[in-house]
Amino acid sequence: MSHKESESILTERKTCMIDSPTTNKGLPFKKMLSFLGPGFLVTVGFVDPGNWATNIEGGSRFGYQLLWVVSLSTLMLVVIQHMAAKLGIATGKSLAVNIREHFPKPVTAFLGTTILLACIATDIAELLGGGIGFSLLFGIPIWTGVLLTVFLKIFLVISQRYHRIEALIVGFLGVITLCYMIELLIVKPDWAAVTTSIVLPQLDRDNIYAAMAILGALVMPHNIFLHSNVIHSREWGISEREKMELLRYEKMDTISAMTLGWIVNSSMIIVASAVFFQNHLAIHTIEEASATLKPLAGPLAGVLFAIALVFSGVGSSMTSAMAEANVFTGFLGKPEDPGTLLYRSAVFATSIPSFLIILFTTDTFRLLIFSQIILGIQLPFTLLSLLILCRNGKVMGGFRSRNREFAAASLISAIVIMLNIYFFYTTVTGGV
Repeated sequence: MSHKESESILTERKTCMIDSPTTNKGLPFKKMLSFLGPGFLVTVGFVDPGNWATNIEGGSRFGYQLLWVVSLSTLMLVVIQHMAAKLGIATGKSLAVNIREHFPKPVTAFLGTTILLACIATDIAELLGGGIGFSLLFGIPIWTGVLLTVFLKIFLVISQRYHRIEALIVGFLGVITLCYMIELLIVKPDWAAVTTSIVLPQLDRDNIYAAMAILGALVMPHNIFLHSNVIHSREWGISEREKMELLRYEKMDTISAMTLGWIVNSSMIIVASAVFFQNHLAIHTIEEASATLKPLAGPLAGVLFAIALVFSGVGSSMTSAMAEANVFTGFLGKPEDPGTLLYRSAVFATSIPSFLIILFTTDTFRLLIFSQIILGIQLPFTLLSLLILCRNGKVMGGFRSRNREFAAASLISAIVIMLNIYFFYTTVTGGV
């Protein structure tokens, strides 16, 4: 790479995310802490309200059976999100920009359209979850809570500098985790059954819909695009050695963040199983889950449920907005700069159709579940794009995926695609 090319990449990287924190030059541990953050932005996206719907569905109908899906999905996430971040580090550009530059125009147009649809599906789940949370806490109509979530999302993303958004999201994750840890103490689950179900796969024609929805809610395509972009918030220089150093810290960040997400998602299923499944209760809405939780587990459990849902909805909608803006500007070939009018306008882009869909839908719980299915359907296209780019030596240089990583990512993609095929087969033949 020439000096001119290196300067060009570094300049473009700096426009991708403003207000980047300066690299900590002190002790290795302090330096590592300074790099923690981008992975946690991704994590709040897979403890979003869509996960609440799918996890309540899975836990209340099938008990602890589908905990293994969370474990499998988390392992997938570690591999896939690491590859997405590595693409951003190696090229200085997000996944959206790399697709636009290296794929044929018809393929780029198709991928851009499908990921925008996935972003709308994501927004539906997150705005609706936030609206339900506000409704449970304050007794206001759900649509009013959704509108409040929209305003909060837009205000916090546009008015705050990046490092403040990151700090807010980490704080939101802390509140959500604390709420569920207290709920676990309240409901007293069967830990022996939990331990077995975490690692023992159980899949059949009855639970494939719920398993597919959980997978779609955890391995989210918009988060893959987001991670490849927000990794640019950390300074690493332009040499391969400097980039390799960031990559080591990024692995720690990703593994730590994904582990936290695994704990929270598993807790959701465990609580739903211990409270609803064990009492033979069929739960059809998040509101019903909250109302049923109070008499069975106490008023505190109901309040914690609502508080965690609000923080989940607002926090995940913020990162969703960042991903949407990145996808919108990246596929159009425009600067991915949060300070531009186009970027800020893109924050509004998917909120309008998402709000209208919520407003005119009566069965909000089914809408939440279906939105996650859309993510599962789109996911193979995003995964295959990432695989192709990361395996390309001209794109990645010395960071090109080696055989082991490529094989693992290929296996993950194959599992996702097979689950999609099985899901459609069981749907067509009446199995769901």
